[in-house]
Amino acid sequence: MSDHLSKSEIRKDAVQGTVEAAASTVGQVTTIITGAVKDVASAIGGFATEVFEIRDSARKASAEHPPERPELG
Repeated sequence: MSDHLSKSEIRKDAVQGTVEAAASTVGQVTTIITGAVKDVASAIGGFATEVFEIRDSARKASAEHPPERPELG
């Protein structure tokens, strides 16, 4: 007795394999995109922190060194 697959079963197996491969690929791409979004958010957050630190340093420096008044000549 030989195993004989019907055309319908062969088609079902092909569709199932395709759907499984697509789901796996979507999962991989989603993981890549999620990681990229996380990295971008982290980089922007780091930049914002640096901007705040620079602004605070400039304010402190400005407070410690009042602007010079030009001499009237």
